[in-house]
Amino acid sequence: MKKLTKIAAAAAALCLGAALLAGCSGSNDAASNAADNGAAANPDATTLIVGLDNAYPPYGFIGDDGNLTGFDIDLATEVAARNGWNLELEAIDWDAKDALLNQGTINCIWNGFTMEGREADYAFSKPYMHNEQVVVVKKDSGINSLDDLADKNVMTQVDSAALDVLEGDQKDLADTFAGGKAQTIGDYNNAFMQLESGAVDAVACDLSIADYQMAAKPDMFVKLEPLSTENYAVGFAKDGDTAMIDAVNKTLKEMYDDGTIAKLCEKWGEYGISIDNWVLVD
Repeated sequence: MKKLTKIAAAAAALCLGAALLAGCSGSNDAASNAADNGAAANPDATTLIVGLDNAYPPYGFIGDDGNLTGFDIDLATEVAARNGWNLELEAIDWDAKDALLNQGTINCIWNGFTMEGREADYAFSKPYMHNEQVVVVKKDSGINSLDDLADKNVMTQVDSAALDVLEGDQKDLADTFAGGKAQTIGDYNNAFMQLESGAVDAVACDLSIADYQMAAKPDMFVKLEPLSTENYAVGFAKDGDTAMIDAVNKTLKEMYDDGTIAKLCEKWGEYGISIDNWVLVD
């Protein structure tokens, strides 16, 4: 990922601010230590505990300097700062997210989290970013459409929105794949390594993930037509704190109105983030 140096520099600069004392980490331990420091500074403040996949660029991932960075981390950091909340960033096992949320170990999932199809299981913020599920292939693969994926090895992340689509609305398509279904892997970085090496023929993923990978290697990958369209939102437990959810909605709207969202989209523009996809405007 050739352009991560810029991200790392930006993340390091942000970590100098008090708002990020609890926000920068290179591992679960580092995240916990940073969060403890933030809580100690204001032990009576509300704490926003964000669960995230730390290998999910450009929304949340570990930069070259070992610190957590990403678009959603910037959003969560600013929302917490404006509300006077402590911020804890918890890199989690994605498979365990529901259990962690219901146990209160985290109080939200803020990580390019698709809301469609999950409405019965979570209390969501308003949607803030438009997204699509797409399929990425190598430019020289000869795969030019979804129909060309018949008998091909297609990979996606375990428990992902792309997998939900391939097991739901696009099951007939997935039935044509080699093995009659999509293969799964723990994170998209490794999925794209598999694609680059030729171990698999295609990766099904979020639009922003596809754009990020194609920006890093523009001569390597192309994407096919969308599998589905959807939206990202912040996911809370079904009986979650409605006051916190309302505050997140209100603050994101304020950030849009005062130009902060546009600046963050510009910051992450090289990595597939666009203000054109921002939807929380009312």
